[in-house]
Amino acid sequence: MQRISAAFSHFIPVKRAASREDVLESLQQAEEDGIVERDSYDMIQRILYVSDMRVRDVMIPRSSMVLIDRDAVLDDCLDVMVDSGHSRFPVFDHEKDQFVGILLAKDLLRFFDEDNKQRFNLRDLTRPVVFVPESKRLNVLLSEFRTYRNHMALVADEFGAVAGVVTIEDVLEQIVGDIEDEHDVDEEEGFIRTMSNGETMVKALLPIDEFNEHFQTYFSENGSDTIGGLISQTLGHIPQPGESVDINGITFDIIHADSRRIHIVRVTKLDSVSESNG
Repeated sequence: MQRISAAFSHFIPVKRAASREDVLESLQQAEEDGIVERDSYDMIQRILYVSDMRVRDVMIPRSSMVLIDRDAVLDDCLDVMVDSGHSRFPVFDHEKDQFVGILLAKDLLRFFDEDNKQRFNLRDLTRPVVFVPESKRLNVLLSEFRTYRNHMALVADEFGAVAGVVTIEDVLEQIVGDIEDEHDVDEEEGFIRTMSNGETMVKALLPIDEFNEHFQTYFSENGSDTIGGLISQTLGHIPQPGESVDINGITFDIIHADSRRIHIVRVTKLDSVSESNG
C-alpha cells in the first residue's frame, strides 16, 4: 500500500496517505480527473482489498470439483477433460477415499500417438498434491503459487478434510475481474440483452421478479432470488456451458458458467407458456 501511495503522490494533489482509505480517496480523485483510467482504478482497488479475502471466499467447493478416478484409463481421462474444459484435475482414489495427485491435461499429449497409447499409466503422471488451509489469505496464496510455480491446491478445512479446490485463476480473477466473452451483457445495458440475431441473453444475477415482469412469467421467488439460482435449484447442480433446461415453457441454455456459478443464459420462450408457473 505504501508503494502505491508513493507512486501516485507526485501527481495527486492530496494529503499524504495514512490509511488504505486515504489511498482509495486519492485514486478516486485521480480517476475523476482523468489521470487514472477507470479499469486501472478498479484493479488497484481490488488489489488493496485482496489481502482481506481468504481461500474459502474463492474456492470451488468439493461438490463442484471435477475429479479423475485413480484407475481411469486414457479414454476416460480425455472424456472428462473435453467435457469440463479444464486443464488440471485432482485425482481421487475412491477405494482409499483420498486425493492422490494432480493430473495436467498437457501430460496426456504424448499418448495421442498409437505407439505410446499402450504405455499410459495414470499413476505415473500424477503430480504431488498441495494442500492449503481455507483460512489462508489470498495475497499469501498468490505469492506461494508464484514462488513454487504451482497453479492448483486442495483446500483443507479446520478438521483436515478436503473442502474444495483453488487455482491461481481463481485468485487472479479477484484482481483483474471476470473475463468476459462475446455473449456477456454490459453493465450499462442491464441484465437483459437482445442480440442482433434475435436471441435473448440474460445475466444469471437477474432477479426473478424482474424476469417475470419482462417475460410475462410467474416463477416463484421461494428458494431462490435470481434466475441463475432457479436454474441451479431445478437441475440440482451448477450447470456447465452447453447444458439446457426447460422450466414451465421457458428454455434456458447455459452460455457462460464456471465451476462456482452461472454467468450468462440464453432464454427462449415457447409459444404457449402456462400462466400457472411457479
